[in-house]
Amino acid sequence: MPGRDAAIAKARLRRGMYLLPSLFTMGNIAAGYYAIMETIAAIVSRGEAQMHLDHAAIAIMLAIPFDALDGRIARMTNTTSEFGKELDSLADAITFGMAPSLLAYIWGVFFLPDSIRPEWRPDLRQDLIWAGGFICFVYLIGGVSRLARFNISPDAQPRNPGRPGRKYFVGMPIPAAAFTLAATVHVANAYPNEAWWVAILWLGLVGACGLLMVSTWRFWSGKEINFSRSHPFQILLLLAVAIFLLVRFSGGVLFAAAMVYLFSGLWARAAYSWQRRRKQRGVGAESDSRGPDSLTRTLHP
Repeated sequence: MPGRDAAIAKARLRRGMYLLPSLFTMGNIAAGYYAIMETIAAIVSRGEAQMHLDHAAIAIMLAIPFDALDGRIARMTNTTSEFGKELDSLADAITFGMAPSLLAYIWGVFFLPDSIRPEWRPDLRQDLIWAGGFICFVYLIGGVSRLARFNISPDAQPRNPGRPGRKYFVGMPIPAAAFTLAATVHVANAYPNEAWWVAILWLGLVGACGLLMVSTWRFWSGKEINFSRSHPFQILLLLAVAIFLLVRFSGGVLFAAAMVYLFSGLWARAAYSWQRRRKQRGVGAESDSRGPDSLTRTLHP
C-alpha cells in the first residue's frame, strides 16, 4: 500500500534524524580520545613530545564545533532526547575534562628537569609535580561538577545579572575552560615546559579555570545570536576574515580569544560589584541627608 510504505519510510527517516546529533557527539568523543592518546604518546616518545602535545591541544579545540553543533542540530530537527543529553555530558567530561587536565599536567610539570634545585627550595621540582597533579584534578572535578549543575538546573541565573534579554552561562562553560588551556599550549608551540616559574603561572591558570567553572559568575553564552536574521554577505565576510586570521595567526588569535572570554567573566563580576557598592553608598548618603527617621523608613517601609 502506498500510504503504508510512505509511513514506513517516514519513520525510518525519523530514526535516522535521531542519529545525526549523536554522530556529532561521537566526533566530540573521538577528538577527546585522540587528545588523550597523543598526550600519552608525548610521554612515551619524549623526542617528539612537542608534536604530540600540539596535536592533543588542536584536537581539544576542534572538538568544540562538534559540541556546539550536536545540540543545535537536535533542536533544529526536533530530535532532542534524554539519551542525547546524557551522551553529550559524558562526551564533554572526556574531551573537555579528562583530556585537558592530562594535557595540562604533562605539558606544564611532567617535563621539568631534575636540575631545578634552588637553594631556597631543593625539592621544588617534586613539589610542583605534586601540586600539578592536585590542581589538574581540581580542574577535572570543577568541570564535571559544572556539567552536573547544568544538567539539573538548565535555566540557572547568575548572581551578578547582566543585560535583560541576554542569556548567560552560570560559571565558565567547560568547553571554554578546555579551550583556554589548549590555546595556551598551542600558542607556546607545545614545547614541554621546563621553567619552574612558568609551571607556577600555568598551575594558577589551570586552578582558576577549575574554580571559575563552579562559580556563579556570568559568562556570555551567545545564544541570542541568530544568523538567520543577518545578511548572508556579512556572514561570509566575517567567516572569511576569521579563517584568514586562524590560518595566518592561529596560535595568537586562539589564545587572545580565550583570554578575552576568560577576563570578560572576571570583568563582569568586578563591574557588578563596583556598581553595587556605588548604589549602597548612594543610598547611605541619601539616608544620612534625610536624617535617622528617613533611614528607619528606608530599612522598614
